[in-house]
Amino acid sequence: MTKKAAAEGTSYDLDKVTGDAVTEDGDEDGDEDLDGLDDESAKEPSGLGAAAAAVVAAGLGVVALTGSWTGKVAAERETLIGQIKTSGGGTAAQQISEIYGDAWHSTALVNGLFALLALLVGIFALVRPAFGVPSAQPQPGWVRAVATAGIVLGVLGLLISVGMYFDLIVALPTATAAQ
Repeated sequence: MTKKAAAEGTSYDLDKVTGDAVTEDGDEDGDEDLDGLDDESAKEPSGLGAAAAAVVAAGLGVVALTGSWTGKVAAERETLIGQIKTSGGGTAAQQISEIYGDAWHSTALVNGLFALLALLVGIFALVRPAFGVPSAQPQPGWVRAVATAGIVLGVLGLLISVGMYFDLIVALPTATAAQ
């Protein structure tokens, strides 16, 4: 190191590959960072997005299992449409199908969409660190646990919704002939 470089507080190391001088702060071009901010590409991701996605997946999974306002509105809409269709008359089986069955199926459909969304968001939160810039720190355990819970709730909600939609869990009531 020369006396001039020592006075400036800069040391020069030759890069073996390119021969470029590297200053003490790691800046290859030698000019100082005037704003005090490091290069954006050198920053590691905080993992906040994956953590938020994991919590959202778990919340969506719970909504898929318990139902939502959207599902209730869709069911009431189908009930109203069924009442309008059968107001002029119709068999008991047709009334059951139009009023009760369609509402049941629309609830299952909406809950299934929430379950599918929970499943996709949970998978994204769990596998997101595998893509992009590798991090020196692994994803926190609680984030993986909550994302896995969101996936499990999503799968469970999806199975229940499919069972509801295809009447595998509880069959539609049937009208018996009057005696």
